Amino acid sequence: MRHDVPTQTTAPDPPPASASDTQRQRIAAGVRDSFSAGLGIFPLGIALGLLVIQAGLPWWLAPALSLSAFAGSLELLLVGMVATVTPLASIALTVLVVNFRHVFYAFSFPLHLVRNPFAKAYAVYAMIDEAYAVSASLPEAERSAPRLLAMQIASEIYWVGGGLAGVALGAALPGPIKGLEFALCALFTVLTLDAFRSREEIPSVLLAGASVTVALVLTPGVALFTALLLFVALLLARHAYTTRRPTRCSTGEAADA
Repeated sequence: MRHDVPTQTTAPDPPPASASDTQRQRIAAGVRDSFSAGLGIFPLGIALGLLVIQAGLPWWLAPALSLSAFAGSLELLLVGMVATVTPLASIALTVLVVNFRHVFYAFSFPLHLVRNPFAKAYAVYAMIDEAYAVSASLPEAERSAPRLLAMQIASEIYWVGGGLAGVALGAALPGPIKGLEFALCALFTVLTLDAFRSREEIPSVLLAGASVTVALVLTPGVALFTALLLFVALLLARHAYTTRRPTRCSTGEAADA
């Protein structure tokens, strides 16, 4: 007897994705990456816009600061410094000290993925804390220039849009909001509490507290500058100590052997 064996038909392979489709997918992934950071960037931008209005400064200063500096903590500091007509030298020193950490970001930020010189210049300009954190959380294989740039552009849109929303809200309110200037201090308080969750970062938090205490006692007039400079010096000393400890331990073990 003859039995007919049914033939198995294989589905045709899907057509390969075109370059434009892949580009759109990477851009969409970058925008999705920005959502988590945007939850914090947009409200902080609103606080910036409100501070600009409450300080009696022109409304356009909020988007001007956001586009020229694009550094949340620095911009919130600059609003108060501009309102009190702080000398330019003090402003320049503040910018240097507060944003000096970005120099170290460049060592591990995936700028090598961006080939276009203009796009690379923008990637350097938009290398904020949130962009660095989001990029660092991605696996190496999932990183790409379109995804990185899309995430940075979206983050800046949240920041500028939040500032404009804050300006509009501040103009509509009948009076100033008390305690709004505490927004920056609240932000750093949250970051400090996050640092306490890891035992490895507790020494850094203690060094920061010691730096502030010494600065308030010795130089109360310029406590911020003194505390930041002292904290950097203590961190460098801690780094040198921790890098030398394994060498000493290995030398001692070799001598015992």
